[in-house]
Amino acid sequence: MERRNHGAHGGGKIRIGVCVMEKKVSCSPMEQILERLHAFGEFEIIIFGDKVILEDPIESWPLCDCLIAFYSAGYPLEKAEKYAVLRRPFLVNELDPQYLLHDRSKVYEHLKLFGVPVPTYAVVRREHPNQELNYFIEQDDFIEIHGKRFCKPFVEKPIDGDDHNIMIYYPSYAGGGMKELFRKVGNRSSEFYPEVRKVRRDGSYIYEEFMPTGGTDVKVYTIGPGYAHAEARKSPVVDGVVMRNSDGKEVRYPVLLTPTEKQIARNVCQAFRQAVCGFDLLRCDLGEARSYVCDVNGWSFVKSSYKYYDDAACILRKMFLDEKAPHIYTIPAHLPWRISEPAQPSDAVRNRERGTVGIPMQSEELRCVIAVIRHGDRTPKQKVKLKITQEKLLKLMLKYNGGKAHAEAKLKSALQLQDLLDATRILVPRARSGRESDSDAEVEHAEKLRQVRAVLEEGGHFSGIYRKVQLKPSNWAHIPKSSGEGEEEVPSEALMILKYGGVLTHAGRKQAEELGRYFRNNMYPSEGPGLLRLHSTYRHDLKIYSSDEGRVQMSAAAFAKGLLDLEGDLTPILVSLVSKDSSMLDGLQDGTIEISEAKAQLHDIIISSKVANGGDPAGFPWMVDGADVSTNAAQLLTDLAELTKEITSQVKRLSDDENEEVATDSDSPNHPYDQAKALWRTEIDMDRIAAGLPCGSESFLLMFARWKKLERDLYNERKKRFDTTQIPDIYDSCKYDLLHNSHLNLNGLHDLFKVSQLLADGVIPNEYGINPKQKLKIGSKIARRLLGKILIDLHNTRREITEC
Repeated sequence: MERRNHGAHGGGKIRIGVCVMEKKVSCSPMEQILERLHAFGEFEIIIFGDKVILEDPIESWPLCDCLIAFYSAGYPLEKAEKYAVLRRPFLVNELDPQYLLHDRSKVYEHLKLFGVPVPTYAVVRREHPNQELNYFIEQDDFIEIHGKRFCKPFVEKPIDGDDHNIMIYYPSYAGGGMKELFRKVGNRSSEFYPEVRKVRRDGSYIYEEFMPTGGTDVKVYTIGPGYAHAEARKSPVVDGVVMRNSDGKEVRYPVLLTPTEKQIARNVCQAFRQAVCGFDLLRCDLGEARSYVCDVNGWSFVKSSYKYYDDAACILRKMFLDEKAPHIYTIPAHLPWRISEPAQPSDAVRNRERGTVGIPMQSEELRCVIAVIRHGDRTPKQKVKLKITQEKLLKLMLKYNGGKAHAEAKLKSALQLQDLLDATRILVPRARSGRESDSDAEVEHAEKLRQVRAVLEEGGHFSGIYRKVQLKPSNWAHIPKSSGEGEEEVPSEALMILKYGGVLTHAGRKQAEELGRYFRNNMYPSEGPGLLRLHSTYRHDLKIYSSDEGRVQMSAAAFAKGLLDLEGDLTPILVSLVSKDSSMLDGLQDGTIEISEAKAQLHDIIISSKVANGGDPAGFPWMVDGADVSTNAAQLLTDLAELTKEITSQVKRLSDDENEEVATDSDSPNHPYDQAKALWRTEIDMDRIAAGLPCGSESFLLMFARWKKLERDLYNERKKRFDTTQIPDIYDSCKYDLLHNSHLNLNGLHDLFKVSQLLADGVIPNEYGINPKQKLKIGSKIARRLLGKILIDLHNTRREITEC
């Protein structure tokens, strides 16, 4: 290739001036394309070089007919503009609009002006670091800018387009924290910081909604408004590990753009008058498939795609000839740089060599995989109910229900739970009074308040994914209005319901991750690891849904980590790849009546120890009503109550000892353990085991509350009645303590497990229907939306096959 540093118009060739920094000229894509242009024989390629660009006056710069010029670090864009005005060459990329690309806010404004969809965003400008702004508000799980609220997860980008340090802030329900995205360093493109929860205040930033893209980024490269090439890569948002091939280059896969996306590419190209440019396309599914542009990069070329290099050279050739010599433009019969390449045999020749001429190749392709998966090992689910009449708690309810006397309040955020904890700490008696005048109800109420406080203090850090509180008004009173005119109705009593527990354990996370890895290795044995390969093979249609329960969300994230061969923390994986759909996956309410009937029938079968004759037990044992219920279930139930009482008594003694120790400490104890952060850190549990404490973040007080509730709910002493619906919960709690708290050496725990397992083996298969007909009716109601979604997916897959 000729590299001239002065501008004689030699041999009638069109002079192509390359006025860019040498680092950009020497990169492989630019070299490949310039070599192809030179091979046509119609162009003289003139490389200006850094010395000319940076030191020489524009009057002595080489003459050219067409100019390739674009900004990069250290490039004198204003000087290049003056040269273009002086010599008036044809510009592949206009120079003036390139100033816009340095300011992300101007890029977004310009895109909107041309009808290009962008994420919802707002701008925060500071004149100096840490400047206080009256239009900017930050809370635990959201920010507000000029009254526009952005709930986490949201994205924070510097307004400076040359600053590539971008942050994503995660909500407390997913564990919180921040992920920093940056230009690739080795095999890393992002890092996760679980402790960082506050946004930066050292400069000016754009904030935008986080767009879930299924863990992939789509990079689009234009060469003129009529050509766009797109490639997918693993998003740095997921785990920050860069996938590289054997040559050390980032792995990317070509993707097809939709007609709408092709129009977006055309609009971007024309909006900035940049024939050659690249931009990031976010493909997301927020109820409907949409695509958004989030960054425009100016001059960009695809790396390592010889087909693309051929296309780029041919299109640029046409641009140059259309501008400078339209009369000589013809479509070449062959590409000159391919003359020396060996000819590839045609399909007919290859088939003839295989002896398969005229015989269609038969093959099968996996088109659709649907899996429904249960969550992994978890801590027992817990619920505390208590009536509240204290003014502090009633005012708190009004604060968070909008001041409506009959409305309930739901508390999940860190700020809301902290308010409740502050009020509860004041209301909880400093110690058990032991007064004989205290009624059983008063003692129980005080114990429940202590339990609420202990739950809220658990871990020293709030995570809405594991703790939630409902406050429901139940009685009202009329008081004079503050204005003195008439009366107003206010709550005088409310029901507090605190739900907690059900946290995915370290073992549960490992189970889910191993299942994902097993699933990948057995379902896709020939596809190799990784998100991109699956996405490429299965048409970017990997979807992972979860209910809104914390244990289920984290199981889904851990499964995705194993399935897609990801690394790092679960929070970014959860937010990037898992979609919550409680309406599809939490359908119990649709079968409430039938479930209640089934449980009542099952209760009668267990109490009477008689299995009903719903079919022929000899030929079809599963057709019997209450199949698998033990014939001595009534006796086992009595044994279960006695053994549960023994375990509760032992845990109470441990709890009393713990209370005596706590009483000697400060009123504001330090709680170093954080379940949300320690889902995968076994060292903390090892420390607790060595100290003789329960695993996880459970104190002996909460462990006692758990067993006391099971004891009380299983058998009502006053009514002399068993509640058989508690059997699965006792089995669940017993199994958890055997797995995680065996070091506490609770006498009788193994015996309790054996009895509860015998009963649970009969209850669990029958609590949603005691015979196949009832099971089918209840199951179809619960899973109606899920089955509908599966049928739609199968129908769409079938339609795609017929269209191919």
